[in-house]
Amino acid sequence: MITGDSIDGMDFISSLPDEILHHILSSVPTKSAIRTSLLSKRWRYVWSETPSLSIDCRRADPNSIDKTLSFFSAPKITSFHLHTTLLNRIDSVNGCIEFAISHNAEKLSLESRDYRVRNYKFPDFFYTNSSVKQLFVDSGSVHLIPRCTVSWTSLKNLSLSNCTLSDESFLKILSGSPLLESLELLYCAEYMCLDLSQSQHLRRLEIDRSDWFMGPTKIVAPHLHCLRLRHSRLPCSLVDVSSLTEADLNIYFGDLKTVTAGFLQHNVVKMLQMLQNVEKLTIGGTFLQMLSLAALCGVPFPTLKVKTLTLETMIIRSVIPGITKLLRYTPGLRKLTIHTVKCSSISELHLNDYLRKHSLNQRQCWRSKDSVFPGSLETISMLASKHAESNLLALFMERLLKSTKSLETMVVLLVDYLDALGFEELLAMATTLSHNNDVSVLIKRSYIKYVSNTFPQ
Repeated sequence: MITGDSIDGMDFISSLPDEILHHILSSVPTKSAIRTSLLSKRWRYVWSETPSLSIDCRRADPNSIDKTLSFFSAPKITSFHLHTTLLNRIDSVNGCIEFAISHNAEKLSLESRDYRVRNYKFPDFFYTNSSVKQLFVDSGSVHLIPRCTVSWTSLKNLSLSNCTLSDESFLKILSGSPLLESLELLYCAEYMCLDLSQSQHLRRLEIDRSDWFMGPTKIVAPHLHCLRLRHSRLPCSLVDVSSLTEADLNIYFGDLKTVTAGFLQHNVVKMLQMLQNVEKLTIGGTFLQMLSLAALCGVPFPTLKVKTLTLETMIIRSVIPGITKLLRYTPGLRKLTIHTVKCSSISELHLNDYLRKHSLNQRQCWRSKDSVFPGSLETISMLASKHAESNLLALFMERLLKSTKSLETMVVLLVDYLDALGFEELLAMATTLSHNNDVSVLIKRSYIKYVSNTFPQ
């Protein structure tokens, strides 16, 4: 007889099979799982057989960590997460890593943001592991410099964050990971050339870098299907990405002071040329600004096979020529998403300086009849000041619809862009736009400051 949470007076959860209890305890930190041993004799050793360990030893006594590991009795670890500092704990950290490897951990996660220790290097046994399938390392003090041969023969997903690795070290890692399918390099330093031509199983690559982390200047990845590239300061050349079907280029260019005359032709538009087989494309605001300059300078655009296009940008006049030209060269476009994120942008001062350097009159450039918004900069300013934001956005959407021939769906994701009244007004206008253009127009609202696309795992 079941009464409440008990079966004949016995705690219902305690009556569950060990496999289910292990699954439940795998979702909480190991410290919390250990506390369940005080509930009853039934729970005394359940935690010790749970095949997932999550240890935070930033404040814990190393001896207590050793004691915890000594009680662990599961024959295999499916997941091991270690969050630690390195100061005065290197031996303990190395011991935890060795413990995870000796228990054939399939998922290994190492997290430390301790900048007091410089140039920490993993021990050699870290690089010889035939069981790990997912490896995540996040540490500002780790230098991935294998002194031995790397052998990660089962590794499929590798994520490195805030690590330092050279081109030579990276080649060692790649050659020792023959089954690698997914690679993330987030704010990693010192490597320059990313040659993935020998990684035949690699399908997904994500690179994110800031002003402090230069990242690669060249990418060779002929087997890649999905690319997510976000960085600043230096342009990145896509040498061979011939198998790409999905790409996200949200690249930030801080200023144009050092830009040479051939920059647009050989870098920004060249990146588009390398994406001619991509069917799903996401482009950020500053990349659109650079495309605008390319369009105004008369740089020819490649014809793209893109069917799904997402533009992550603020609606500002400096992105308009780039969007207009891009839509013209995507004749098979079926779905267009405008994501009105608040993002960094190149100042109009720098944009106009660039145009002047190329002997172009900025007033005439922005007055181009090919623009989604015909008229001068002053005309756009008047529209923004005299009309509600909803009217301006509706006008923008209307002109975009007229710039495309094959579009079936337009989605507008608004992030903190309109108040409630303006949103309702835009919904009403969208209904009219949808009816007049035979295109499904969807308006969605989001309060998230920034939302980025993610690739499927």
